[in-house]
Amino acid sequence: MTLKPFHTIGIGVAFSPNLVSNIYEASRLALFFDCKLLLIHVGEASEKKEKEIEEVLQPFIAQQLSYQMVFKSGDPVEVILSATKTYNIDLLIIGALKRENLLKYYVGSIARKITRKAKCSILLLTKPSVQRVPCQHIVVNGLKDPRTQEAISAAFFVANKLGSNKITVVEEITKQQVAVSVEDHRSLRKANIIKERLVLREDSRVKKLIAEIPQEYKDSVLVKTQPIFGKRGYSIGHYAEVVRADLLVMNAPLKMSFWDRLFPHDIEYILTELPTDVLIVQ
Repeated sequence: MTLKPFHTIGIGVAFSPNLVSNIYEASRLALFFDCKLLLIHVGEASEKKEKEIEEVLQPFIAQQLSYQMVFKSGDPVEVILSATKTYNIDLLIIGALKRENLLKYYVGSIARKITRKAKCSILLLTKPSVQRVPCQHIVVNGLKDPRTQEAISAAFFVANKLGSNKITVVEEITKQQVAVSVEDHRSLRKANIIKERLVLREDSRVKKLIAEIPQEYKDSVLVKTQPIFGKRGYSIGHYAEVVRADLLVMNAPLKMSFWDRLFPHDIEYILTELPTDVLIVQ
């Protein structure tokens, strides 16, 4: 089994103050992941624009970066979504915005629409940087879901390529799963027993998923499992923030209809107050 979830990385290119840092982040990842980079500009093509982008790309072109520029006018959401399909983009990079006077990041309206509708994986960057910031600790969702294996596999792939030294698989357990009203010592003991059983069950399930990962991707990284009780989405986002994770990996729901129902509860909190960079795996 060889892990390589991404082959083509896409990023929307706007001539904004973050132009250089966004291109640097995307180019670095394309080289680390051995991917082609597609730079999408919503607007008319011009020699001036192409020259400006190529000047920024020069350090990565020297490292044999494979890239392509796409220029197309139209609605930003539709243009970028169309490009993900036309050019078979596996991973789309989107920059996040900082809330005024707060150290919180959130996804703007256009990026939020793209995140909801895209059929490919999404990487939300909170603080793109020209200088590389090491990705040391990755937190990944261990939710019981058909796509969790893909999210965990992606987390190990990224950790391997970026030289991360720690992965924590978080098992979110809702209060409804305990479903015991604590009124006295007896009910408290019963609730604690149920919690212990849930933790053991979830831990066993997650370890089976981790066992599927090729050993070469586990040799150089510390792997930890962490059960947490609370509201899904909120709990893992808060945990990633508290432990100062460099990347939070979440799996996208299996079906679009399920995504529509799940989004306001699980992912919406993450998008409203991003705890760190977030990878949503399709």
